[in-house]
Amino acid sequence: MNLTPTDSELLCSAAHGQGHAFSACIDRFGPLVWTLARQMLADRGDAEDAVQEIFAELWRVADRFDPAIASARSFVATIARRRLIDRGRVRQRMNRDAQGTLPEEVGGFGATPLERLARDERARTAMQEFGRLRSEQQKVIRLAVHEDWTHERIAEHLAMPVGTVKTHLRRGLLQLRDRLTARGVEGDGSDSPMDSSGEGLS
Repeated sequence: MNLTPTDSELLCSAAHGQGHAFSACIDRFGPLVWTLARQMLADRGDAEDAVQEIFAELWRVADRFDPAIASARSFVATIARRRLIDRGRVRQRMNRDAQGTLPEEVGGFGATPLERLARDERARTAMQEFGRLRSEQQKVIRLAVHEDWTHERIAEHLAMPVGTVKTHLRRGLLQLRDRLTARGVEGDGSDSPMDSSGEGLS
């Protein structure tokens, strides 16, 4: 008689908080997660850290696993890829910052007093108009533009459908652009939220 649990049974045990299931999940799905990490992250140390984060995430969300929707390995792979994509984006931003490509407005170096004043005025106006958006739009824009989260991660965090996230993001950014244009505030395009949302408008 085979007493070895199936992949699905193992995840269900983890979902019920059974302590032995955590180490068993690492043994069972470790090779899969490690392979994905090494494929998507160049640095070995970074990949090792990511694997730990992925299994911690898996432990938190195991109760969302539904064998009627996807296989256990597909469920684990989806969580791993999402986490690795997020980590890769953070790493890219850190690399850009280390190379001195921070936005000019952070320090204002090289700008004349009049240029800094104009930039500060645009920023104040933008924040005022941003504050007039619906709260749902503000939350989605903050996470998509400033935190660089994916649609799926935002949907999970805010407990709303992915389609709703996309709608809030698109409408919010369009409203913000139109309101700023109406008030005569035009950027140079480098820090425009319409360009910073990545996949946000599709």
